[in-house]
Amino acid sequence: MIVIGEKINGAIPAVKKAIAERNKVFIQTLALKETEDGADYLDVCAGTDVGEEWDALKWLIETVQEVTETPLCLDSPNPHILEAAMSLVKRPGIMNSASGERDKCKVIFPLLRDNEWKVILLTCNDNGIPADGKSKIEIAGCLIETAEGYGIDQDRIYVDPLVMSVSTVNSSMLDFIEAVKGIKTQYPDVKITSGLSNISYGMPCRKLINKAFLAMALQAGMDSAIMDPGDREMLGTILAAEVLMGQDKYCRRYNRAYRAGKIGKKNSK
Repeated sequence: MIVIGEKINGAIPAVKKAIAERNKVFIQTLALKETEDGADYLDVCAGTDVGEEWDALKWLIETVQEVTETPLCLDSPNPHILEAAMSLVKRPGIMNSASGERDKCKVIFPLLRDNEWKVILLTCNDNGIPADGKSKIEIAGCLIETAEGYGIDQDRIYVDPLVMSVSTVNSSMLDFIEAVKGIKTQYPDVKITSGLSNISYGMPCRKLINKAFLAMALQAGMDSAIMDPGDREMLGTILAAEVLMGQDKYCRRYNRAYRAGKIGKKNSK
């Protein structure tokens, strides 16, 4: 399971405040905590007004890289900002994201030729985000094949099928599973990633739904999640699911995490 840490995001009020105040200690503490908790990548998103995004993202990248070598997942809806930010990053990471919208692929894909950078592809285009699995598969296929034309191998591609809120689309989980299985069947080396909270938007007890979504998505073939790596319940769900799917030989990872106090009740023996 590849974990992309979600905490350094200006959409979170405390992080937005830290960015506005250029509070390096706050941001660096988050970066070190996510690294300590086992994040494979740190998503870095300014989440600010368009006119302020470049300065904020540049500051975030420099601030995070001062204290950790964990690779970054550069996150912006503006492909030209991602293009500019790439030169600031010390080691290859993930571009988040490209899609079928406007000129995003034409800007981002050429940047990934002849290097080790990875990319997240979103299953949306100028017509919006489709709810049904078939349309998600079709958009993903078009994006993957376009990326391959730029020399981007499938193992460098993460697809986010953009799960819809189950409160508005009752078949959301089923559509997501259809998309994951269809993409994996056609493009077995491509990785699937997703955020965990969209599914439960507008629902009570959201964490219950998020945990169930995570377990079902893993079983369907999801390889990665954009999440808080320090969330004990989510980590426990991942490890338990891997045990039940036969992916954790002799349950070693699960037992190591328990002995290290990473899952279960805190301070339990």
